[in-house]
Amino acid sequence: MLEVRDVTAGYGKAQALWGLSLEVAEGEIVTIVGPNGAGKSTLVNVIGGLQAAWSGSIVLDDQELTGLATHRVCASGVAVVPEGRRVFPEMSVTDNLDMGAYHREARQYRDETYEYVCGIFPRLAERSEQLAGSLSGGEQQMLAIGRAMMSRPKLLLLDEPSLGLAPVIVETIFDIIRDINQTGTSILLVEQNVVEGLELASRGYVLEEGRIVREGAAADLLDDEELQASYFGM
Repeated sequence: MLEVRDVTAGYGKAQALWGLSLEVAEGEIVTIVGPNGAGKSTLVNVIGGLQAAWSGSIVLDDQELTGLATHRVCASGVAVVPEGRRVFPEMSVTDNLDMGAYHREARQYRDETYEYVCGIFPRLAERSEQLAGSLSGGEQQMLAIGRAMMSRPKLLLLDEPSLGLAPVIVETIFDIIRDINQTGTSILLVEQNVVEGLELASRGYVLEEGRIVREGAAADLLDDEELQASYFGM
C-alpha cells in the first residue's frame, strides 16, 4: 500500500532523514519507535506532504505522492494526526471536524462520516458546540483523530498520540486506534510509548539519527534484549 524508498529530508542544511525506506501493507498497523530527535516527526510530515522530501519516492497504491501539494496528498488518502494535536481552539468541535472534510470526496460523505466519528468518540458528540480549546487533553486528541478521519483516509499517520495523556486515557486512545484499523484503515504510528506502540502493531521499525536501524515483527522487537535495554528500561 505505502512504499517509502530512499527518502532524504531535512531543514535548511541540516539533514534529518538519510535514505529511509519502509512499507505499510493494506490493513496493517506499523509502529515507528526511536529517541527524541531521531527524525520520527519529520518522517510523518514528509509522508503527509507537510514537508518536502529532498530525494526518494513515496508511493500510495501506485500513486506517486512525492512533490504533491499537501491538499493533494490528503485527497489521495493520507491523513495526519500531528504531535501536540493542533486543534483550532477558538472553533467548536463540529467546526474542527468539518475542517477535516474539506476535499471534494470527503464533503460528499460528510454526514455519514460525522456520524461514524461521533460513534467512536461519543464525547465529541456530547461537546459538539463546545470550543475545542476548552476540551481536556484527551478530548483534544480524540478531536484530532476524528478530524483526520473526516477525510476518509486509506492511511492514517499518528504522531505521538499518547503524548502528555494520563495512562487510562492512553489506553482508551489505543483501543480506538485498534478499532479504526479494524474498519480497514491502515495506520503508521509514531510513538515514544514503545511497549504500547509495538503491542498495537504487527510490525515495527526503529529509527535512530534519521536511519532505520532495526525492523521486524513487533513481537520480535519487543523480545529484542538490546532494545529492551535501550528503550524499555529493562
